[in-house]
Amino acid sequence: MSETPACTARHLNHVCIAVSDIDDTLGFYRRTFGVGASEVVELEDQGVRAALVRVGGSQLEFIQPTDPGGGVARFIERRGEGVHHVAFEVEDLQEQLDRLASDGVQLIDTEPREGLSGSIAFIHPRATRGVLIELVEQDGARR
Repeated sequence: MSETPACTARHLNHVCIAVSDIDDTLGFYRRTFGVGASEVVELEDQGVRAALVRVGGSQLEFIQPTDPGGGVARFIERRGEGVHHVAFEVEDLQEQLDRLASDGVQLIDTEPREGLSGSIAFIHPRATRGVLIELVEQDGARR
């Protein structure tokens, strides 16, 4: 086994929670935990309304499905509201994806795409013991 990891994570960028009502959820987190207000953005290509909130040095992302047949809606239907994915920040996302693919890691995305946190790509949960992993390269995209 190689001593060099296929992908080097700099730190945990955020944990994402799938919810049915993002406005109600953000209100709860503001009232209960004192998190700041956050802009809710519609990500049409992903079929969600999304918001990032800062919690100290970390972030939480909330996503609400807008497409009743989309992946997030199906996730909530099957599992209920809850943790959807964990996001690691990386440098040179395309290089990381290429190395993961060459190591045989099953990817959802083979090329970066724009997300709420920067350039993003997902690793399939079958490759990560059941956890959907998002890789993020902070590149000046919406934050």
